[in-house]
Amino acid sequence: MSDITAVVQVEHPDIVLTQTVAHDRSAKVASVSEAGTDPTSGKFFYHIESDDFARFEDGLRNDPTIGEFERVTETNEERAIYSFEYTPEAKVLSPIISAANGVILDMENEGSAWILTVWIPERTELVQLWDYAGQHAIDIDLLRVNEYASLEKTDDGLTDSQRNALRVALETGYFEEPRNATLSEVAADLDISPPAASGLLRRGIKRLIVSSLVDDSDSVG
Repeated sequence: MSDITAVVQVEHPDIVLTQTVAHDRSAKVASVSEAGTDPTSGKFFYHIESDDFARFEDGLRNDPTIGEFERVTETNEERAIYSFEYTPEAKVLSPIISAANGVILDMENEGSAWILTVWIPERTELVQLWDYAGQHAIDIDLLRVNEYASLEKTDDGLTDSQRNALRVALETGYFEEPRNATLSEVAADLDISPPAASGLLRRGIKRLIVSSLVDDSDSVG
């Protein structure tokens, strides 16, 4: 077994700060990596860029995922460091990663979505993130990982529908950054609905993670 660094995209209205960045669409959020991601610390630090910090803070006050907050320091007129305390309503992914002895190396917003760079020492533990996302209706996509399984493997556990959906998504550029195809376009090529296409891709990606990150001697329930 070996460690991995994976880049994933997650989206849900109750992920911390999502409603704030929806209120202030100029805001760009990135974690302060040197502050760590220990979920027991109580305070979480982020670099914030905004055209209007008053508007950003109005968003914070009406964001149910944020409790106390403080503008710690200002780098310039459009950049500052804030500390936040999360409320119980917040969906926080760092405890899931910490439980796997991993860390979130970086977190930044892409509109209402969040891009996480995650390091985990045991490759199989990445599946826990997909399980949590499925249990909490969080949209999750794998953007990059240091190892990939071939779609042509015969023992990858994919159904024919999942394999076909992944192949179409790959060929149309759905996994590119930025994307060259939308989910609706992938669904149209597959002649199914967008929700059905999303389900096939989600389950297929999870199956690929399991098959590529688990040794033959390991078992997955």
